[in-house]
Amino acid sequence: MRIILYSAFIFAAYKWGDWKNWRKYYPTFLFWIGGDFFYNALLRNHRFWNFTKGIIGEDILHGHLIISLFVMFFSYTSTLLIYLGRFPHQRLKQLFWILLWVLIYTFIEISSNKLNSIEYHYGWNIYWSLLFNIIMFTVLKIHVSKPWLAWIISILFLIFLSNIFNLPRESFD
Repeated sequence: MRIILYSAFIFAAYKWGDWKNWRKYYPTFLFWIGGDFFYNALLRNHRFWNFTKGIIGEDILHGHLIISLFVMFFSYTSTLLIYLGRFPHQRLKQLFWILLWVLIYTFIEISSNKLNSIEYHYGWNIYWSLLFNIIMFTVLKIHVSKPWLAWIISILFLIFLSNIFNLPRESFD
C-alpha cells in the first residue's frame, strides 16, 4: 500500500506540482520534516502513533523510522508542491483548500489504520490526528510568509499536546 501511495504522491506532484517555485517552498519543507524528525527523536520511546509493517514491500519499508523517512521525502515534498503551489487567493477557497488536504491526510490515516499499518498509543486516535492535520496544514501555509508565527503556533501546540497527554519525563530520555 505504501509504495502505491508514494507513487501516487509523486505522480500528483509531477502533474500538479509547482516545480518552478520549489525554492520558495524549500524552507517550509525543512520546517515540516524538522518537526517530524523532532517528534521521532524526542518521543522515540513514547510515540503517540507508530508505523508498522506494510502489506507490500515489507522488506524495503520496514520499521517506523524508515517509513517516516519515505513519508518525509516523498509525501511531504509532493504535498507541498501541490498544496502551496496551488493555494487559492480567496479566503473561502483557502478554507476549502485546507480542509481538502486535511481530509486527504485523514483518509490516508484511516485507511492505514484499517490495514493495520499504523497503530495508536497513549490515548492518541483519529480525532487527535484530525485536529493535528488542521493545525499542520494551517501552520504550513503561515510558515511561507510568517515563519516566526508558525514556530510560535507549533511550540504552543506541542505544549498543549504534552499537557493533554501528560508525557512522562522518561519519554524524553
